Amino acid sequence: METHTLGYKFRIYPSKTQENLINRTLGCVRFVFNHFLAVRRDEWKVNRNPLTYVKTSRLLTDLKKREETAWLSEVDSMALQEALRDLDHAYENFFAKRARYPRFKSKRSHSQSYRTRNQSGGIRIEGNRIKLPKVGFVKIKQSREFGGRILNATVRRAASGKYFISLCVETEKESLLRPNGGKQIGIDVGLRAFCSDSDGNVTQSPRPLKKLQRKLCREQRRLSRKLPKSMNRDKARVRVARVHERIANIRRDFLHKLS
Repeated sequence: METHTLGYKFRIYPSKTQENLINRTLGCVRFVFNHFLAVRRDEWKVNRNPLTYVKTSRLLTDLKKREETAWLSEVDSMALQEALRDLDHAYENFFAKRARYPRFKSKRSHSQSYRTRNQSGGIRIEGNRIKLPKVGFVKIKQSREFGGRILNATVRRAASGKYFISLCVETEKESLLRPNGGKQIGIDVGLRAFCSDSDGNVTQSPRPLKKLQRKLCREQRRLSRKLPKSMNRDKARVRVARVHERIANIRRDFLHKLS
């Protein structure tokens, strides 16, 4: 039977030790991406020789053996390889004129992620926990069941400080469309109401949004009064990010249920 891939996103609750390891992995992935971006840029400038993924992968192995960068061996090796693949894809998109020249990743970016592949059952769900390479079993809030084989996982630290995991799952293809008997309907999107259809049904926007938007304005005003690079400003930034996240979740849930 034909297969296709689906994505599932869940929240995870790592322990303090696991948080530290995830954050170290994020830093190592960023370092590898930036290091080999500089190497590929300099190699092209000097020798006009484009480095490939295979060559950079060999250089990464040598980099791990150096004493000053031996700490790269302490994190998930597949995550570092995926950073090299991302860099290679970025160059492919640049040369194909689909994107700009690759840019260095910033440490100050509030939302960061890394991707790892599932090899020999290295990523699997057992009960209310998910096994991740190097990290171990992490508590997961699995909001829905799914079948199929996990291909890879993306671990993300959101701007709000929460941790999420996105799973790419290979499953058997099936039709997701429901027959409607050939009936047609017209939908008009408005300002006072979210939408209305030709059958006379009117759908209002979610009520909590107005309250949260007022709260967002208050938190943004408080953020603007904080001193730059201070701990209080960072705390205020997290509060703003959490309100943004709440608004996005309500809108996403509303649209999903409406559709």
